[in-house]
Amino acid sequence: MRALRGAALALLLAAALGPGPGRPHPQCLDFKPPFQPPRALAFCRRYGAFGCCDARRDRVLLQRFYRLSAHLDGPTYAACAGHLQDLLCQECSPYAAHLYDAEDPSTPVRTIPGLCQDYCQQVWQKCRSIFHYLSTDQELIALENNMAKFCRYLSLEDTDYCFPHLLANENLNQNLGLVTADSEGCLQLCLVEVANGLRNPVAMVHANDGTHRFFIAEQVGLVWAYLPDRSRLEKPFLNISEAVLTSPWEGDERGFLGIVFHPKFKFTGKVYVYYSVEVRYEERIRISEFRISPRDMNTVDHGSERIILEIEEPASNHNGGELLFGDDGYLYIFTGDGGMAGDPFGTFGNAQNKSALLGKVLRIDVNNNDRGPVYRIPPDNPFVDDPQARPEVYAYGVRNMWRCSFDRGEPDTKEGKGRLFCGDVGQNKYEEIDIVEKGKNYGWRAREGFSCYDKKLCVNSSLDDVLPIYAYPHKMGKSVTGGYVYRGCESPNLNGLYIFGDFMSGRLMSLKEDHATGEWQYSEICMGTGQTCMFPGLINNYYQYIISFAEDEAGELYFMSTGVPSATAPHGVVYKLYIQRLVLRNLCKNEKAEVKRQVTKLIVKTPTPRPRLRTTTEAPRRGWPDPATSHTPALDRVDQAPVNRSVMLVPATAPSPKPGKGERKGQRRKKKPRNGAVRLMDGGSRGRSWGRVEVYVNGEWGTVCDDGWSSAAAAVVCRQLGFPYVVRASKKAEFGEGTSLRILLDDVQCSGQEKTLLECAHTEVGTHNCSHEEDAGVVCSREEMADW
Repeated sequence: MRALRGAALALLLAAALGPGPGRPHPQCLDFKPPFQPPRALAFCRRYGAFGCCDARRDRVLLQRFYRLSAHLDGPTYAACAGHLQDLLCQECSPYAAHLYDAEDPSTPVRTIPGLCQDYCQQVWQKCRSIFHYLSTDQELIALENNMAKFCRYLSLEDTDYCFPHLLANENLNQNLGLVTADSEGCLQLCLVEVANGLRNPVAMVHANDGTHRFFIAEQVGLVWAYLPDRSRLEKPFLNISEAVLTSPWEGDERGFLGIVFHPKFKFTGKVYVYYSVEVRYEERIRISEFRISPRDMNTVDHGSERIILEIEEPASNHNGGELLFGDDGYLYIFTGDGGMAGDPFGTFGNAQNKSALLGKVLRIDVNNNDRGPVYRIPPDNPFVDDPQARPEVYAYGVRNMWRCSFDRGEPDTKEGKGRLFCGDVGQNKYEEIDIVEKGKNYGWRAREGFSCYDKKLCVNSSLDDVLPIYAYPHKMGKSVTGGYVYRGCESPNLNGLYIFGDFMSGRLMSLKEDHATGEWQYSEICMGTGQTCMFPGLINNYYQYIISFAEDEAGELYFMSTGVPSATAPHGVVYKLYIQRLVLRNLCKNEKAEVKRQVTKLIVKTPTPRPRLRTTTEAPRRGWPDPATSHTPALDRVDQAPVNRSVMLVPATAPSPKPGKGERKGQRRKKKPRNGAVRLMDGGSRGRSWGRVEVYVNGEWGTVCDDGWSSAAAAVVCRQLGFPYVVRASKKAEFGEGTSLRILLDDVQCSGQEKTLLECAHTEVGTHNCSHEEDAGVVCSREEMADW
C-alpha cells in the first residue's frame, strides 16, 4: 500500500487520535505521520518510542549539535547545551509540523520551533547567543536584543503546541502512538482485502526469494501465485486437485493442508506440501516434494513429485497440516492425533505413544536428498537413542496443532528469535497456545489446556508436562487458529504481539509477554470504528471462519477466512492487518527481484474455474537426476531469484567500447567511477574475488570500517562486482590497511538488496569512530560454497 499523504491522511490520523471532529493531529515536517523508530535513538531519546526521526536523522542532528556547540565557550556550553539539544530535537517531535508551522506549504518553515513565553524568556536570558548559530532568519536575529519582541516572534498562535508545555499536555500525549483500545480493552485494527473468491484458503506463504510473490493454497488442492501488485497468475502454481482427498461437506478437515518453500529455494527450487490422499481405500496424510518448472518460475513441475512421508489416518479428522522450516534448516511436520474423540487409540492414545507419528511435532532433514534417502534424521533429535520411540519425533502430546510459526525475533536485538508458537485445537472445553520445545510433552490426552481431560492419566502423568502459555474456554471459541508474533515494519507498535484467532467464533486475539513475570497477557482484537477505518482501502469487517494466518517477506501479517466453511465454496478472502494509526512506510524498504511474468489475471470476486490435472499418487522416484544437470532454474543474481538471463548485472562478455577521439584503436577509455563504486584490494594490489573494500564517494576512494559489517553488506559489494555469492564478510583489516586513504564509511547496515553501500544505513560520509586496523573486506565467489 502506498504511503498516505495530504489532507486525507490528516483526517485518518485525526480519527485515530480520538474524539472530536476538528481535533488536530501529530504530523512530521515531511507531511507524513509519526512512527516508532526501527532502531533506538542515541541523541533525541525522548522521541525514541514515537516521533518523526529514524536513527539516521538522529545522527544528523547529533552531528549538527557537535558543530554548533564547538562555537560555545565552556561556561556557555555548560548552561546552554541542554537547551540546544532540546531545540534541535523538536524536529523529532510527533508535533514537529505544528512547532515549525510546516502544515501550510505556502508559508516558510520556521528555523526555530515555537516556544512557550516563559521558556523563551529563560533561554533568551542565559543563552541567546546560540540562536546566531541555530537560525539563518535575519528578521529573528534583528530582534535578538529585545526579549519581548524576540519571544513574541517565536510564539505560536495555538499555545497548546508550544514547547515545552506540549510535553505535559495530557490531551495531546495520552496514548500517543499506541495501539488504541475501546472502552472494554479491545485493540482496534483495520484491514485491507488482498485476495478473494478463494475456496477455503488454508495457507499463504512466500518463497523468500526477493520477488515478493505470495502463494495461496486452497483446500481443494490448488495453489495460486500472486504478484506484488496483488494480481493473480492465470495458471495455478500447483494443481493436485485430482489427488487431494476432500469433500464439499462443511467442516471436512481433509484436503490440501500445508505448503512451505525450502529455505534455499533460490538454489534448490524445492517446495513441500502436506495433503490428504486415499490409497487403496486407506486414508493417509502425505508430505511430498516438488521442484519448480525449468521453463516457468511461477509453476512447479508436476511430474517431479517425490513422496517424503505418508502416515495412515485412522479417522477423517485431526489431520494436522502444518509444514515449517526452522532456522536449523530442518523440516518440521505437525500431525494430528488420528481423529475421533479423546484420542482413543492404544493404551494412552497416539499423542502419548512416542512410537507413533500421530499427535506429534516431527523434525526431519530433507537437505541434499537428491541421492539416497528422501530424508534423514537430525542427529540431535531428542529420541534418536530411544528404541521405543520414532526418531523423527521432536515433541509429543499434541491433539491437533492448527497453524504454527517461528518467531523472527525482535528486529534489533533478535530477542525471541526461533521460538515455535502453535495453536492446539481442544476437545470439548479449552483451546490452547503452546511454545513448542525439543523433547517436551504437551500433555494430551492427559490434559486439555490447564485442566485434566483423562483424569487417571493426568494424575499419573509426568511432572514435566509443558503447560500452554494461554488457554481459553469454549464460551470464547471452539477451534483455535494459531498465528504469528508481529515483527514487521509498517506497524511497529504491534511489535512482540502474538496475534491469533478462532475458527468457530471468529475472534481475533493477541498475547503480549510480560518480561518481568514471564506470563502472557491477553487482549482481544476488534475492528476500528467506521470513522477509524474510513480511509479508502481500509475496512473493518471480515468473514467469520478464520482459517489461517500468514506472514510476508517483510514480516507483515495476514489472515484468511471464509463465509462458508466448505472446501468448494468460493467465499474465502485474504486480509492484511493494519494498525489504525499508519506509520512512515517509506522506512520499510523491500526491494523486489524480477519476476518473469506469464499472462496475469486481476483478482476478481467470481470464482475461477478449476484446471484439471492427472492424479499424482505414484510412489517416490529413485535415482533423482544429478543436480549439475537437473532442471533447477538458472540463478543469476546475488539475491538468487530466478530471473531472465538478459538482466544479469555483469554479462559474461561485454562489447568493447568504441575508441573515443584522440584514442588509439585497441585502447579502452578510462571512465570516471560512479558514486558508490567499489573495488577489492589485497596487499595494495587489485584483488579478484577477495580483498579490502574500497568505495568511491564524491571524487575519492576510501575504506570502510567494520563496525556492524555483515554478510548482507558484503553481498552488496559482491553483487556490484558481478559475483553472485558472498562467502564471507571479513573484518579487522584481514586484507591489509588502506592507510593511504580516508575512512569514508562507518556503521554500515544493509539489508543485502541495496545497489550500493551508499543506499545502506551509515554515518555521514567521512564520519567514523574507528581506525584502519578495522578496515572491512569481503570474499566473493561465482559458485555457492561453505564459509571459509
